[in-house]
Amino acid sequence: MTNKPITLAICGALGRMGARISDLAQQSPETFTIVAAIDRVASNDSKMERSVVSDLPPGVNVLIDFSAPAATRAMITSCVKHKTAMVIGTTGLTASDHVIIDDAAKTIPILQATNTSLGVNVLLAIVAQTAQQLGSAYDIEIVEAHHNQKKDSPSGTALSLADAICQATGRNIDQALVHGRHGADTLRRAGTIGMHAVRMGDVVGEHTVYFATSGERIEVKHTATNRDTFARGALRAAEYIAGKAPGRYTMRDVLGLSKN
Repeated sequence: MTNKPITLAICGALGRMGARISDLAQQSPETFTIVAAIDRVASNDSKMERSVVSDLPPGVNVLIDFSAPAATRAMITSCVKHKTAMVIGTTGLTASDHVIIDDAAKTIPILQATNTSLGVNVLLAIVAQTAQQLGSAYDIEIVEAHHNQKKDSPSGTALSLADAICQATGRNIDQALVHGRHGADTLRRAGTIGMHAVRMGDVVGEHTVYFATSGERIEVKHTATNRDTFARGALRAAEYIAGKAPGRYTMRDVLGLSKN
């Protein structure tokens, strides 16, 4: 990349995350220039400095996408067409969506993250190391809390925490996860990971991982108090991925965290 500002497009521009990303990017004109605000309906929004459009124009360095799975799929096609790098923060993606992302990453660089908070991505590394070091004698439970309008459950971040633990300890995530408990016989099975979702009020995001055995308990928690933490992480990811070779990237790459 040259020293020119990174040209940026935002998909989901009228949403809460898109608005904060736009605001923060405009505070760093030496690093970013927003050239397209994309949302489902093309319109003019008085809060935006440009018209909201419905598709990606050519000539954009990086698209940041915080929309919905259907919109993300469309944006992947557009980004491949225009050779635009992507930062995908959309949650609720399916296994087939990840196949699409894998295929697109042969042509363009894509950084996909269930959570762009830098703190959460450090947390992912911490819980993986903790689970590996403590061993099978410790029960593991994950509790996540979000606002009452969040659609998907459990959160993508909670699933990423479970996946990090499973990879570190050799578990099969599909067999290990127990989503809540209800009934007359819910005795805990060894090796399982409890997953619990709370939806209430205006909670931005809380994730707690419990490691417990007879006589002691470790609690590792991350609390987001506003969406700026995700927006700043997304912009840092955009800065990282601009000009990168095609491939799949993660926030671990942005942070320089070892993959081992």
